[in-house]
Amino acid sequence: MDVSQRINRNLTALKPNDILAFNLEVGAIPGILRLTLGEPDFTTPEHVKAAGMHAIAANQSHYTPPRGLPSLRAAAAEFFANKYGVHYNPDTEVLVTVGATEAIFSSLMTVLNPGDTVILPSPAFPLYESVIRVCGASPIAINTEPDGFILRPERLEQALEENRDTVKAVVLNYPTNPTGVTYTRADLEALAAVLQKYAVFVISDEIYSELTYTGTHVSMGEVLREQTVLISGVSKSHAMTGWRIGIMCGPEAIISEIAKVHEYAVTAATTPAQVAAEEAFRSGADDAAPMKAEYVRRRDYFVPELEKMGFSVANPDGAFYLFAKIPEKFGTDSWNFCRRLAHEAKVAIVPGASFGPGGEGYVRISYAAAMEDLVEAVARMKPFVAAE
Repeated sequence: MDVSQRINRNLTALKPNDILAFNLEVGAIPGILRLTLGEPDFTTPEHVKAAGMHAIAANQSHYTPPRGLPSLRAAAAEFFANKYGVHYNPDTEVLVTVGATEAIFSSLMTVLNPGDTVILPSPAFPLYESVIRVCGASPIAINTEPDGFILRPERLEQALEENRDTVKAVVLNYPTNPTGVTYTRADLEALAAVLQKYAVFVISDEIYSELTYTGTHVSMGEVLREQTVLISGVSKSHAMTGWRIGIMCGPEAIISEIAKVHEYAVTAATTPAQVAAEEAFRSGADDAAPMKAEYVRRRDYFVPELEKMGFSVANPDGAFYLFAKIPEKFGTDSWNFCRRLAHEAKVAIVPGASFGPGGEGYVRISYAAAMEDLVEAVARMKPFVAAE
């Protein structure tokens, strides 16, 4: 039997995740130093781990309600209210998911029909486009590179007008993967002034909110509540990527529909992980602070070093990524540059082309790595760049 002819045609058209594939490809190089994945190098806080272990010891090994433990939803709602001034009813407007990834999948699967379109500021994390296509919809990429990697309201309105009959949603992610750029209140209010004129959802992925470096993160859930599905979680804020707990908030009418997809896909998130996440929200509101300080220290070391080598770097004000323009003498083929760097200098970073329009000619570097690794990466990159 030809399997390719018997499965979802939307899936067969997808290629594997570029980032994971490239990480696997270069991983076989002896002595490679990898700055590829968005994986915090910190460990989960001790009090959070203790809560998870206690849950296991206390035999909390049964299903929770599909929407998640009521106590976790209440803790998350309180956390977001205190931190970002967004207010959601934990009983009807909050949903616990298996990481932010499932939240993205479930929300897009809920709102999209075949033939719909989704506006996607680019460069963007590849997951969004892949999920959109699996749903039978199409992304409308807006290249933000000329605008400092920020979606501008006039560009947004043009895309909405041109696709008024098909556009169903707009995806925002900030602080942004891959650029580290974030949005100010003024930026968001300008976008909201456009969005409120159209019957579209805003899928706002704010998983890096606690790693905003300057000022306070502003949530689209505050600025445009009735149209926004807010996605967050504990993966980046509490170094809990493997615990797989995401949080989704939004108006009851849309959360109730998303909950159906969630229930059919996963039933509920893992129980001990939910208990640990509740502890993170209740007693670890500032657990991200020391991690954030260290990320800033790494950024402030790495950016000048890259600029000395001839890279130009987007202004990263959050997350833990640098999106750097390759020096002119290397051309604009980011795949070629990254493969050469991996094989000749034994430093692995991600080709910018993996992130869509606006990404070619750039590379993404994750500084979620120990400072000594960053220093070593600079030491290896300098002679490679100088020798060209």
